Formats: sequence, C-alpha cells, structure tokens
Amino acid sequence: MNAYLNESNFTMVEEGFTTRDLLENLLVELCQASDQQAFFVADLGDIVKKHLRFLKALPRVKPYFPVKCNGSEGVMRLLAELGAGFACTNKAEIARVQSIGVPADKIFYSSPCKQVAHIKYAASHGVRLMTLDNEVELSKVARSHPDARVLLGIAADSSPSAHPSMMFGTTLKSCRHLLETAKEQAVEVVGISFHLGSCGLDPQAFAQSVAAAQLAFEMGTELGYRMHLLDIGGGFPGTEDTRARFEEIAAVINSALDLYFPDGCGVEIVARPGRYYVTSAFTFAASITAMEEVPAEQPGSDEEESGGKKSLVYHLSDGIYSTFSCLLFDSPCPRPQLHKKPCPDHPSHSSSLRGPPGHAEDRIADGLELPELHVGDWLIFEDMGAYTVASSSPLGGCSQPQITYAMSRVAWKAVQLFQGKPPQTEDDRDSTCAPLSCGWEMAETLCVTPVFAPASII
Repeated sequence: MNAYLNESNFTMVEEGFTTRDLLENLLVELCQASDQQAFFVADLGDIVKKHLRFLKALPRVKPYFPVKCNGSEGVMRLLAELGAGFACTNKAEIARVQSIGVPADKIFYSSPCKQVAHIKYAASHGVRLMTLDNEVELSKVARSHPDARVLLGIAADSSPSAHPSMMFGTTLKSCRHLLETAKEQAVEVVGISFHLGSCGLDPQAFAQSVAAAQLAFEMGTELGYRMHLLDIGGGFPGTEDTRARFEEIAAVINSALDLYFPDGCGVEIVARPGRYYVTSAFTFAASITAMEEVPAEQPGSDEEESGGKKSLVYHLSDGIYSTFSCLLFDSPCPRPQLHKKPCPDHPSHSSSLRGPPGHAEDRIADGLELPELHVGDWLIFEDMGAYTVASSSPLGGCSQPQITYAMSRVAWKAVQLFQGKPPQTEDDRDSTCAPLSCGWEMAETLCVTPVFAPASII
C-alpha cells in the first residue's frame, strides 16, 4: 500500500501535554490576528490508540470506517495507513477513498438505498461488496451490477424502543423470499449484515442480532449460496461516559461469535465503527459573534421577586448548517467550556447557543448556566469528531472549519510499524516538536499484530 500519511500532514508533538495546549496556542494567534473563524484540533494519536484497542478487543473483526461519520482528509489517510477498510454511501465517497489509493476490495458500498447511477459507478470502479434489504434494491443491483457480491441486511431490532437507524433491514420471515428472488435474478449473496445504531445500546442487542444472522446464514446455505461474510455494523461508543463500555460490548460480541460463528467456520467478520474512532479525537473552538438579552420566563413569580433575572442568547461563528449538523443525528451538544476563566463572584445566567444570526431554526443548545460572556469570547467543545466534518460541502454553502492535525511521536512510530517499516530513531529526524500529548502506553497493545490484511470477500 502506498504511503498516504507523512509528517507534512500533521504537527509532530511531544508527550506530556494535551490537545488543549495546542488549541490554546492557536487561540492566542487568532486573537492577535482578530480572526474569529471556528476551527478543529484533531488528535490523530487518539485514533491510532482506538485502532489498537479495537484489534485487541475484537481480534476476529475487521473494521470498515463509515466515511459519512467523518470525511476529513487526515482521518481517512490515517485509517488507510492502518489498513482499515471504508464503508461508503455514495459515489462521491467511493471516489474520495479511491483518490488516496484505497483498493476496491477494501470498500463496502453500505447504503441500503442506492441510486442506479451510483451502483453503475461502483461497478465501473471495481467496488463489488454492497448491502440491500428489499426487492427494489435487489432489482437495481441485478440490472446495474451483475458482478456484485451482496450482503442481505436484516432488521437488528424490531422493539418499540429501537432507534430510527435500526429501521433498515428485512425481517427473518422475509429473508428466504429475498434469497430466492436473488437466486432467480442471478445475484450472488455472500453473507448477512445488520446495524444497531449508536443510541445507548444494550450489549445483548449484538448477541441477539448475531443469533438472527446465523439463522439467515442457514437459509442462504440451504439455497446454495456460499455464505462467508458477516457485517455486524456499528454502534460502538466513542467516549467512556456511555451506558456500556467498548470492552463490555466487545466481550458480548466475542461470546456470540464463538457460539454462532466459531473460529474456523470459514466466516469472515467485519464491522463499521464510526463514532468509536473519531468522537474523542476532535476538539472544536467557536467564537461568539453576537449576543442578545431576552426576558427570563419564570411562571408563578413576578418580576420583582425574580430580581429581573435575564436570559442570554449567544450566536456562534458556526451552527447546524456546518459543524453542529451532528445535532441533526442522535448527538447531544457537548457542554461548552470557556476559554477565559470567569471571575468566581460573577453570577451565571440562563443561556442559549445559536448559529450565526439570520436563521431562527439554527438552535445549538438551550438551558445552559453560563457566566455573562461577550462578543469575541471563545467556547471550546470536546468530543466533536462524529458527524461534524462533512465529506462534501456543508449545508447552506458554509465554509468548512480548518482542521489542525497533531500526532505524538509514539503514535507515529505505531503507524510506521503498521506499514512494516522500522521506526525512525531520534538521530534520524529533527528532535524539535510542538508540545502536545497524545500520551498513552503502547507496550501492551502492540502485542496485537499490527497488520490488517483482510481475506478475500469477493
């Protein structure tokens, strides 16, 4: 594989500091230049750490990163270097991934609803693996991509509490009919796919879905298909403050795989971790561009008793038509941190955050208790890596915030090992680096073989 990532793509940094240190340095420069444009700081070392953690916790599962989750150049190039595959939802994402040299056999056309033109584009560019879950999609694939290798998408959870992202997929009752129809139309089915979404998952949902997939595998095998690929989708948490930790979910998955698809059965396992890889790696900074004061509503008390308490609305330099489009998915707005520490004796006020003035619907957050801020102040948002960086132009023609990438020396050495290169010594390179930490121990995790060489899926 070609080398996609080199040191010109990021700032090499030292251990012992945090991404906040780099962000603070950038803010000082921007304040001196009176530049109020929002920006990201991305810790690529955090993604390397997540990759090693994934391979250790799920040794039988090969990751395919969903490009729609974060289409930034640095993330895609790094994950390509680490050997991950990519899940694409349209021809633009396929083209983007192939432009950095990712081979077609590491691309999964994962959208359940595809345009015919995009199916033909995938066919002409060698992308054969895709998923479908109904007869309409099956007919489109049969006509437009006869060499496709199809995963039949099954509904992972039909309970009333299921997240909307679980609505795609056919039922087990309909599986046999779809498999028979695929046989009639000469479409090759090679396995089963499900996707649980990422809204506070119960780990046992994975076990139940793996069990359902095994029943669907049996149906396919009975009809003469060579069923050899299982896609367990996404749903892995990107932060630690979730109902179930990643290792807990991984333990349940491993147990289910051992029971229903034991090692040596000839079935390859893939997954589509998105939030897991990028959420905690990105920190976002946005400035206040305007503010307004509105009367605070306090039912049951008159204005004199309330002391004339006010409510403040702050307009930021970014909104839901760009970075905060993550709020349109299932992401809550991270609580903002103040760049400037407020005086302890300053009172807090009921505060709301909005996007740039002119769009009443651009609501970022309500009900925050913040000290009184001013135009030009900066707010910092952590855990902003998922569904915040678009792979195409943001909504409304907004410009994409600049991303400053950073990676620690130990993370860079890990990437070199994944490429099969001996890590450079201190004498081989300039020892001057900017201070930042992606600090973490790799001695234990590097016992995982640093290679992702997927078996044939086609």
